[in-house]
Amino acid sequence: MATEWTFETAMARLEEIVALLEGGNCTPDESLKLFEEGARLTAFCNESLKAAEQKITQLTLTAAGEGE
Repeated sequence: MATEWTFETAMARLEEIVALLEGGNCTPDESLKLFEEGARLTAFCNESLKAAEQKITQLTLTAAGEGE
């Protein structure tokens, strides 16, 4: 992906992709490309959420005096 995605922009693009696919106006090739892009964006969002969860866990442990 050439674009620098944030979680929010990736989710917005995923919503666009879903709308396009649900619209039923795409050719099979276009649908496949959109699906592939959606899969990449989904993986990006999952990784972003995982990283955020890890940060929260670390901050919680540090605040409780258990980290570092």
